[in-house]
Amino acid sequence: MNELYPEIEPFNHFLLAVGDSHQLYVEQCGNPEGQPVLFIHGGPGAGCSTNDRRFFDPAKYHIILFDQRGCGRSLPHGLLDNNETVHLVSDIEKIREKLNIEKWHVFGGSWGSTLSLVYAQTHPEQVKSLVLRGIFLGRPEDTHWAFTGGGGTRIYPDYWEEYTSALPAGEKQSTVKAAYDILMGDDKEAAFKLAKAWSLWEIRCCTLVPDQAFVDAATSDEACWTLARHEAHFMAHDCFLSENQILANCDKIREIPTVIVHGRYDVVCPFDNAWLLHKQLPQSKLFISDSAGHASIEPGTKHHLINATREMLSL
Repeated sequence: MNELYPEIEPFNHFLLAVGDSHQLYVEQCGNPEGQPVLFIHGGPGAGCSTNDRRFFDPAKYHIILFDQRGCGRSLPHGLLDNNETVHLVSDIEKIREKLNIEKWHVFGGSWGSTLSLVYAQTHPEQVKSLVLRGIFLGRPEDTHWAFTGGGGTRIYPDYWEEYTSALPAGEKQSTVKAAYDILMGDDKEAAFKLAKAWSLWEIRCCTLVPDQAFVDAATSDEACWTLARHEAHFMAHDCFLSENQILANCDKIREIPTVIVHGRYDVVCPFDNAWLLHKQLPQSKLFISDSAGHASIEPGTKHHLINATREMLSL
């Protein structure tokens, strides 16, 4: 299968209070009696889209999606207080308990793969399977690659120059910490200008073949504001993970059936992230999209993801 499942609407949605003034937007789609699957979106700060529901057979899956703290339709919008990885893991458990689900499949891409892995390593008994796309391990070197003048800037120097032009001191200031200070600062005009530039830099790099419609859909003013500020917040704090946390804890999830899908030419999250994870999870299945970058909507990647969700139904 190369096409997403047909468009669907939620059969239920609600706001879930999780403490610390945060309320999460949660929606349920598909078959309420089907196999439960949780979709974990990327960013951090991206929120869910209508297409995210469409990787799963709606006749066979009970599809659960949520917007993480402070982004998408969750409230308060943009709030970064009490917004760390440990809080997001706890939120996922609160959703599972609220919906009275004993065990579920977990599907996440990019930052969603990071959070999926940390959640599974924290609660392995609750995870039936993992489908992971565009692996981001959350290490300092992974942040450096994309946002502090690493390898990605040599592939897209024109896009990078546009990004650094939004920094008061240009490329000399191109560190996550410098961007974080501006994005969190009192000068809202400078913060918004940088948020737009940050988001455009990242989203433009997501597809192997330029896709302006994809860029436009992901870079509205509201989307840029939460994407850039959330990402800078997490990356400036090493994603609130200990050193090499994910790879070091793979022994906790080795028995969970896992599919890893990664674009060969992923500039946002280089392929070695997926390769290293696969080495630590020798029973996992690794599918390389040989004509794709980072985005889930690229044909090869989409194909592998849909096949994976079909296979997981047999578990």
